[in-house]
Amino acid sequence: MARAATADSVLEAAVEVAQGAATEMAGAAVGQHLGFRLEGDRVGTHLFESLEPGYRGWQWAVTVARAPRSRHATVCEVEMIPGDGALVAPPWLPWAERLRPGDLGAQDVLPYQSDDVRLDQGYEQTDDEEADRVAIWELGLGRARVLSAEGRARTFARWYEGDHGPNAPSARQTKAQCSTCGFFMKIAGAGRVVFGVCANEWSPSDGRIVSVDHGCGAHSETDGPRPGGEWVQSQPVIDENVLDVVEAHPVEDTDTP
Repeated sequence: MARAATADSVLEAAVEVAQGAATEMAGAAVGQHLGFRLEGDRVGTHLFESLEPGYRGWQWAVTVARAPRSRHATVCEVEMIPGDGALVAPPWLPWAERLRPGDLGAQDVLPYQSDDVRLDQGYEQTDDEEADRVAIWELGLGRARVLSAEGRARTFARWYEGDHGPNAPSARQTKAQCSTCGFFMKIAGAGRVVFGVCANEWSPSDGRIVSVDHGCGAHSETDGPRPGGEWVQSQPVIDENVLDVVEAHPVEDTDTP
């Protein structure tokens, strides 16, 4: 068990020494003394308020030390550290973990991840290198790794909750689903019971994965409203109770002698 450092009155009293070192480093950006903390035997740190613009909440930390049996403190280093409420950068993450869908450009290449939980080996390794090579082609269709169960679950959830699932605006406004559309092409594998590909060039989902309960206005069996006339044509009315009787008179033949 590590022994706790004992209090050091020499270092704790070296406020002016520490403040002078901080002022030499930062000038007027050094504020009031905030306290002292013991780092170990004969090593401690004095903290001062930082007045540097844009660094509110930060502190100047001056580490001081002394030799055994010495009554004089010397400065080890001066640095600025974040205090409570200081604005700091988020924790650093590797590029592969920071990357998000849509970030990859045409010339970018993703780093290889050997422990990707979304993938499983496409074959069972044996001691025979040639047998492994054959197994890759026979079982994995040339792929060393294939989707794992977790990889499929993530993919299906992303597709179903996306813009081509049942909650998309176009799906909510249409009465016919993709499962009944003639342009709906089922995919192979485990996803065929839920997903397919749209093959209608007039649809906003053309060439995209769509769920069976998705839909849009380009469904093969729907029809738009028919255009009507500019006015409503009424049926003609015939009054059969009032008839005009016309008497026919013989026509005289003037050419007869």
